[in-house]
Amino acid sequence: MAEPGAGPRPAGTRALPVMEPPRAAAPRPPAPTPVTYPRLGRIIAVSSGKGGVGKSTVAANLAIALARGGARVGLMDADIYGPNLPRMLGVNAPPPVVNEKIIPHEAYGVKVISLGFLIEREQPAIWRGPIVMKIIVQFLKDVAWGDLDYFVVDMPPGTGDAQLSLVQATHVTGAIIVTTPQEVATGDALRGVKMFETVHVPVLGIVENMSHFTCPSCSHETPLFGEGGGARLAAEVGVPLLAQIPLDPRIVVGGDSGKPVVVAYPDSEAARELTALAERVVAAVRA
Repeated sequence: MAEPGAGPRPAGTRALPVMEPPRAAAPRPPAPTPVTYPRLGRIIAVSSGKGGVGKSTVAANLAIALARGGARVGLMDADIYGPNLPRMLGVNAPPPVVNEKIIPHEAYGVKVISLGFLIEREQPAIWRGPIVMKIIVQFLKDVAWGDLDYFVVDMPPGTGDAQLSLVQATHVTGAIIVTTPQEVATGDALRGVKMFETVHVPVLGIVENMSHFTCPSCSHETPLFGEGGGARLAAEVGVPLLAQIPLDPRIVVGGDSGKPVVVAYPDSEAARELTALAERVVAAVRA
């Protein structure tokens, strides 16, 4: 029966749901206490505010450049929803398990683990936060990493479950934020910087990827995606601009073929800048 004074309701429509008074929020469980993994060395998170800026490319080449500098390096693919490191490094097979420990694959002197080794290529990772946390913790403690100097973590884009899971699971030495020069990318990267500051992880600096395109014929530099965005972001948040990596088609070719640019084209401008990035990261974490 209609309420007194209510007009006729048009056919095919439904009444709006009645809003109940808000209930008192249930107490949140305490956040897990981060665990120290001294054998992993210095843990460096490579993150970005948005996808498509070359974060995984930077992480892979940074890890290889560190290894080529004589360091013992591990690389963990924490991009649970889009693991790209298997293709970029040219390794893709289930890792062996020995004495209940996962044995990481090795590529170009870097030990690497990825969810991409454990699921089919077309299988979507439709998982909520607790599963993401479980995977990251398993990659930290159940993989036979050995003794490392640097542990590079390729994070998914954004400021979500994986980032929070990592900083709740272990003590992160510092984060590197990857962006491209245009304002739409640096705006998202700024939120990434603020997220790490909120959880008390030092931001080591900004990497501006696709900084410019250098003409192979005349060496003229063209800023295809604008210019100065990385420098402005670094100045705004008070951290160094660690690298300006040019847009080079060989980076794409190398990533698709499993031969990162620091391996395939070590004398290229991009490879030299990525090698310099590794040197600056070493200096930053030792300061």
